[in-house]
Amino acid sequence: MKSYTQHYINGQWVDSKGGRKIQVINPANAGVASEIVLGTAADVDDAVVAARRAFETFSQTSKEERIALLQRIIAEYEKRVPDIAEAISVEMGCPISVAKTAQAGSGLGHLGHALKALLDYEFDEKIGDNTVVREPIGVVALITPWNWPMNQIVAKVGPALAAGCTMILKPSEEAPTSAAIFAEVLEAAGVPAGVFNLVQGDGPGVGTALSQHPDIDMISFTGSTRAGIQVAKNAADTVKRVAQELGGKSPNIILEGTPLDVALPGGAGGVLLNSGQSCVAPTRMLVHKSQHDEAAEKVGAIFAAKAVGEPLTEGDHIGPVVNEAQWNKIQGLIQKGIDEGATLVTGGLGRPEGLEQGFYVKPTVFANVTPDMTIAREEIFGPVLVVMPYNDEEDAVRIANDTPYGLGAYVAGDPAKAKKIVGRLRAGAVFVNAGGLVMDMPFGGYKQSGNGREFGKFGLEEFLEIKSVIGALPA
Repeated sequence: MKSYTQHYINGQWVDSKGGRKIQVINPANAGVASEIVLGTAADVDDAVVAARRAFETFSQTSKEERIALLQRIIAEYEKRVPDIAEAISVEMGCPISVAKTAQAGSGLGHLGHALKALLDYEFDEKIGDNTVVREPIGVVALITPWNWPMNQIVAKVGPALAAGCTMILKPSEEAPTSAAIFAEVLEAAGVPAGVFNLVQGDGPGVGTALSQHPDIDMISFTGSTRAGIQVAKNAADTVKRVAQELGGKSPNIILEGTPLDVALPGGAGGVLLNSGQSCVAPTRMLVHKSQHDEAAEKVGAIFAAKAVGEPLTEGDHIGPVVNEAQWNKIQGLIQKGIDEGATLVTGGLGRPEGLEQGFYVKPTVFANVTPDMTIAREEIFGPVLVVMPYNDEEDAVRIANDTPYGLGAYVAGDPAKAKKIVGRLRAGAVFVNAGGLVMDMPFGGYKQSGNGREFGKFGLEEFLEIKSVIGALPA
């Protein structure tokens, strides 16, 4: 069992002021994976004081100094990829083959793109005799989820460092060890004391203290829409900037006449990856009514053939979902789908055969799903796909947009036909015959999927404040 019972504040590993120890559960067997101490408001105060002090000097560092810092961090991160991958696999159930590549690798990718963005970025802009200056916004609080731990942590920390900000990170208490290892990476890379601080904790405790703190200038939050609303409310009294990436219920429009054997595997894979625990997963598959039944049969076969197994075993399988509460939520939504009249194509209630321990979910497909059904509206966050028929292109766009979310949308088929509807889809990212995120393209949502954008230069700009200097200055 891993034990990380200290916070990282002002360049030191320190005991919590009044925090309590908790055990992190291994979702593969319901045993204990690790232990941490949930922090307190007093721990947050110490971290903010350290970050505020460090901001005075770190905000004045040169672009070249921050470039060198990011290069050192990349070198240290590469050494710890196996440790990060194991922590993610054990604590949140991601198969080790994916944890070593997509999960741990995403952190390295974001560091590289933050470095490239910094190399290319011009912080000053002349407008006539005047100058627009882009400066670090200040002390930022970073609150991140459990489902892609390194992706979301480094997508924030990398550009925040590039911008010259100082920060306090609160990772999810469901998958905290990879964040602690990342703090060790930054320590080894020589990040100055107080620039990066790690306070482990939960939302009601540390998350609320960060959101309300008067000496924090910005909150960057990734998580559920429900939690994001609370963060924004807590931050409102101090008028700090709040950037959020929240929930999703992404449509995947299979254009009429598209060969299903070409279109379906990518859409299915996007839902099955990470056991469906991805906010941008294409969980609503919209198929023309003439192809609906065939599509349901074919995608059902893909899901039925998907193996489910132990996270630490190498292979092309999916693991459990993160915890018992999530497992129960998914079971309840599967039951809702059955009760509301959707056609259960494969999967369903209970655990897969031979996996009686842990929080494993059967890969599940529903067909004949209508937009008013619960499973078409709520984010399930599990390996569950709903197949929905549409009448024509206009109907497909209407169904796609009939959601409070707007993180991603997918279109499969003729690119010329796709081009006609891309501009009508209310989503922050539209994937045309593609499924993967691109780390130098802006990522974020419309509507209740959030605000602001991450990744590359767009992520860097999230952490900058704009100043007008009126009047000529010497060159």
